[in-house]
Amino acid sequence: MLDLYYWMTPNGHKVRIFLEEAGLDYRVHPINIGKGEQFAPDYLRIAPNNRIPAIVDHDPADGGEEIALFESGAILLYLAEKTGQFIPTDFRAKQITQQWLFWQMGGLGPMAGQNHHFSLYAPEKIPYAINRYITETTRLYSVLNKHLADKEFIAGEYSIADMACYPWIVPYTQQGQNLDDFPALKRWFNTISARPAVQRAYALAKEMN
Repeated sequence: MLDLYYWMTPNGHKVRIFLEEAGLDYRVHPINIGKGEQFAPDYLRIAPNNRIPAIVDHDPADGGEEIALFESGAILLYLAEKTGQFIPTDFRAKQITQQWLFWQMGGLGPMAGQNHHFSLYAPEKIPYAINRYITETTRLYSVLNKHLADKEFIAGEYSIADMACYPWIVPYTQQGQNLDDFPALKRWFNTISARPAVQRAYALAKEMN
């Protein structure tokens, strides 16, 4: 049994997608970031960076005491390696998977997140900042679109790289993007959207909301 500390953000969704895809038993502990629950002392003992998601695994692979993990990319790697699912065993394919996972963590997520902030939430609308992050989001969409031109999934087979990137594409209209401008990305996006586990993850999030 895993405990998932979660809120309905792209980073939260990516871990829930994995758990649904892998068929793992887990309990959800909502951390309402709008109410500041991520700063509660009990949660900070699990996730000292006061962000979601985080997990506590009561049955780690080494057979030792429970382990707590924060950072969504680290959680995806941990779960994939523990279960042997959604990460290739082939050496080169594994490197490609990890490369695109880190691309999402270091590029797509942060840039799209800044896009959301300045375009939607900032109390002062700063045209330079809005344009900067919309333009960078467009560039990153283009990078992924080009990569997917001859591939069904990011690393060839469906993997944690797809699970990491997909939730950051879901709010594309809020990011000032049009998927028709990125045909390979749009095909990939629609393929993942149709997966039953992905639909379950988002339906459960909507129910919780």
